[in-house]
Amino acid sequence: MNFKHIPVLLDECIEGLNIKEDGVYVDCTLGGAGHSSEIIKRLSNKGRLIGIDQDAEAIKAASDKLSDYNNVTYVHNNFYNIEKILDELQIEKVDGILMDLGVSSYQLDEAERGFSYMNDAPLDMRMNRQNSLSAYEIVNNYSEDELYSLIKDYGEEKFAKRIAAFIMERRKEEPIKTTFQLVDIIKSAIPAKFRREGPHPAKRTFQAIRIEVNRELEILDKAIEDGVNKLRSGGRIAIITFHSLEDRIVKTKFKKLQNPCECPKDFPICVCGKKPKINIITRKPREASENELEINPRSRSAKLRIGEKI
Repeated sequence: MNFKHIPVLLDECIEGLNIKEDGVYVDCTLGGAGHSSEIIKRLSNKGRLIGIDQDAEAIKAASDKLSDYNNVTYVHNNFYNIEKILDELQIEKVDGILMDLGVSSYQLDEAERGFSYMNDAPLDMRMNRQNSLSAYEIVNNYSEDELYSLIKDYGEEKFAKRIAAFIMERRKEEPIKTTFQLVDIIKSAIPAKFRREGPHPAKRTFQAIRIEVNRELEILDKAIEDGVNKLRSGGRIAIITFHSLEDRIVKTKFKKLQNPCECPKDFPICVCGKKPKINIITRKPREASENELEINPRSRSAKLRIGEKI
């Protein structure tokens, strides 16, 4: 297995985390350890790195890559459980948290995982292959309204209604088993004029199904809240997103954590008692440079937001 992982916005993440050599850092989405390999280099023997990933193959690849270091703890879990994970490790506070919410290059390129519309494979898309819900179950068992809603909301696809209807029609003939079968259905549903413009016609629908399979948006709000609660004062949280829905959640959550007051605007003073938890470091999200875009085109949609615990 070659777990390729090209870390996105690497320099910006390392700078943004403001790493302390004796600190404790959490990589919530370990992947191929692209970011973690740079974090661990900056830690002393007293420092510690916690690497979390729900993909067992990612854990194996990362542990191989970081085998020279003995101050790394690997956790096969979902970062949704960050608070519980750190409690079980008896870690009260950490100095930095990184969340890279993109699908790894390996997951996209390994055809059998079913993430990519460019390779034919069984419909899967599970980051944690022990989970029961896969793309196959969604495509073949969701109602037309459910398919329409998730493709519209998670994919922001303007032809969501037609795609859902075309999936339902094809399902009457036989189960939809592979990525290319689904791609053909999507192409049939989208008028030719629009297929010739913009990104691959299946991109948005595949994104939507992947988000649903892995509960990506559902877990994000709570994970940010719990992560910030585990940061010590001056600790930082850095989050990389790859589509507008994720970025909107992070942006909104950061604003709420910086200004949690719920008092009416005409109140002269705050009486709700809710105190700010972070300062937002990035007024605008940091994006990939032209040089990085040339090296790694998948960084094109990446946005990095950073907050610092008060």
